[in-house]
Amino acid sequence: MSAAVTTNPAENQNPQGTQTPQGPQHTQRTRGTQSLRSLRSNHILGKLLLLAALTAVIAPIVNARWSSGTWPDALTVDISEPLGKASDWIIDNRDSHPLFLYFLGHISNAIVLSVRAVYLVLLAAGWAGVTAAAGLIAWRVAGVRLAATSVLALMACGVLGMWVPTVQTLALMAVAVFVSVALGALLGLAAGLSDRMNRALRPVLDTMQVFPAYAYLLPVVLVFGIGVPAAVLATVVYAAPPMARLTALGLRSADSGVMEAVASLGATGRQRLLTARLPLARKELLLGVNQTIMMALSMAVIASVIGAGGLGDRVYQALASVDVGAALAAGIPIVLLAVVLDRVTGAAGERLGSHESPAPWKWGVVAVGTLVAALATRFTDHLDWPGSWAVTIATPVNDTVDWMTDHLYTGVPYVGGTADWAGHFTTWILDPLRSGLTWLPWWSVLLIVAALAWLIGTWRTALTAVLAMAAIGVLGVWKPSLDTLSQVLAAVAVTLVLGFAIGIAAARSERLERVLRPILDVFQTMPQFVYLIPVVALFGVGRAPAAAAAIVYALPAVVRITSQGLRQVDPAAMEASRSMGATTGQQLRQVQLPLARPALLLAVNQGVVLVLAVVIIGGLVGGGALGYDVVFGLAQGDLATGLVAGAAIVCLGLMLDRVTQPTERRTRQGKGA
Repeated sequence: MSAAVTTNPAENQNPQGTQTPQGPQHTQRTRGTQSLRSLRSNHILGKLLLLAALTAVIAPIVNARWSSGTWPDALTVDISEPLGKASDWIIDNRDSHPLFLYFLGHISNAIVLSVRAVYLVLLAAGWAGVTAAAGLIAWRVAGVRLAATSVLALMACGVLGMWVPTVQTLALMAVAVFVSVALGALLGLAAGLSDRMNRALRPVLDTMQVFPAYAYLLPVVLVFGIGVPAAVLATVVYAAPPMARLTALGLRSADSGVMEAVASLGATGRQRLLTARLPLARKELLLGVNQTIMMALSMAVIASVIGAGGLGDRVYQALASVDVGAALAAGIPIVLLAVVLDRVTGAAGERLGSHESPAPWKWGVVAVGTLVAALATRFTDHLDWPGSWAVTIATPVNDTVDWMTDHLYTGVPYVGGTADWAGHFTTWILDPLRSGLTWLPWWSVLLIVAALAWLIGTWRTALTAVLAMAAIGVLGVWKPSLDTLSQVLAAVAVTLVLGFAIGIAAARSERLERVLRPILDVFQTMPQFVYLIPVVALFGVGRAPAAAAAIVYALPAVVRITSQGLRQVDPAAMEASRSMGATTGQQLRQVQLPLARPALLLAVNQGVVLVLAVVIIGGLVGGGALGYDVVFGLAQGDLATGLVAGAAIVCLGLMLDRVTQPTERRTRQGKGA
């Protein structure tokens, strides 16, 4: 720890600025550190000189061949025709081909029957039975406080008049989560036990997570039609990757000493898996279930576009009629379900490592209590939530939105209205960014991407980033992709500035963190559609509200990761810096931020990914570019337009990931320095 501390300038001087005496060991360590930094600086300088030389040679040649700034038509491949033919073939053969009749048709029927069965069981249990089951399970897993929270959350769903849609969503999510967990566990098992399979599945899982949900709704609808099967399968594609990744991580990170001990006892491969690897990976497996549930619930509204029903359909229908109050009434239960399920699964994961006795009799209490509550509601003929207990919040919410529009949109003294802010953001930031990117010749954009990726990584990193960017041009969507890139860069910049500032403040104040936690929970789990209308009401229609929606969606993750990373800094390093007389600001700049560098890089990565995830939503409110193309493709049944735009968004995400995330080798060098 001392070596890490003595590299900070604040720790080498007292508060008055005089040098503290240091021994020969410190001098040797300091020289070693300075030597590593010098080598790294020389390495970066060498890269810069080489890049300058290559640019001086390549730029005139490329400019002479392609003087235009736009992507040349000769390097574009039109895939709309084969995609159109594939779409026509699916439509023509969906009701007659054996593949649909004897394979995909059976899958569709199985999904419909499963969702219907779960829905009927929940209806038969009644509101009291479902609420009692949720409360008792939470009590069994985490105690009385979480049990009370679960009961109140489900009762709130009924009070808002959304009990039946909540049950429909629970039935759909139960089947989708079960299939996602099963599929993800199988893929994770294969990746965890085979290096070759792990390498093969990694790009597949990356694509499944980054590819916009709207873009793959169209292929699913073409194959399965509008309805529950398409909604469930679209949710599975989106929610299965976290389970696969965490399963593989848990299996591959199993304690090598334990595995060697089990192997020395003569256990077979199957026995080692069942008795050692899987038990050691229990926490990762449960975390995978937790993340799968959260991802599935986040798809509730998007899946409603293709007939999912439930709460998502209520949100979508309300927003189609610009009824913010009704949309909020349906969005709040989604948030409550997400929070309760997150807390319950998280508590179950924490209990796995404890030595508390299992108390199997508690499960008997859960079963008996649920049965008694269900029978009570059936005998009293109160299976549905009583209508007299429901409260309507649509009118006051809509009145509040109208007041905000009337008083905050424009004409606010001194500061101007939100419409003025949106206009300034567009004029001063979005327009210059877009103009600058589109003004640059296409080959110079590739050179800039290569330079940025190479400076923080290796030539493989640069090659991947350049190929991802070049693929956008080959697909024929160069200009709209640069438009989208300008919006993403602006939104990410604002997100990181606000996220780092709030995260630093939360890390330094326990009270502020407690206040922020429920707010961040709401923003992370609230469907994007719900806060889209208030954003439009405040900022109008255009690229600025699209950026605002992206900032609201991505900000909570950046705040959480930043705060957690700063709080996990070694207390010994902090104490040593304080003993050396470092001020609070010096501790932050020279100890906490450098030691939390991996967490901050992860925050940047998540900010980019989450902003890209809202590009499609931004297309609905005037964001244009790739987001609009994806939405247009789904609305018009144009497979080529939607998939090409979705693939371009994936390529943008891959490029930005390589440009913003140092490679493993470079990260180790940074730590060593």
